[in-house]
Amino acid sequence: MASVALGVLGMLGAMLAVTGIFGMSSYVVSKRFRELGIRVALGAQRKQVLRAALGRAFVVLAAGSVAGIGLGVLATKLLSYIVYQATPKDPVVLGGVALTMLLLGLIAAWIPAQKALGVDPMILLREE
Repeated sequence: MASVALGVLGMLGAMLAVTGIFGMSSYVVSKRFRELGIRVALGAQRKQVLRAALGRAFVVLAAGSVAGIGLGVLATKLLSYIVYQATPKDPVVLGGVALTMLLLGLIAAWIPAQKALGVDPMILLREE
């Protein structure tokens, strides 16, 4: 029963984290629309613009993954009391969770970056 409750709480936490990452990423990309439009107008490749839009999100996600693994290792004693059958220091589980959250976060950040690439640079340059 405790495993199911922890799983549900974990899924809710993941959904909340992805929603926050999407919101943060949308806000940052919307503030940088003009810059990204200028880059596209000057001939930047799609990869370069995506790297500029996703760079900060990737750094934040990587730092969060490292912190999450560290806190997960520190919380092993507590988790071993709650979940009897699980081995809390399992590197496959910790790595899998960190990789899953990193991928979900990058997908959440990818959507606003794709939206920024789809905007016509001339419209962005005429706005001001």
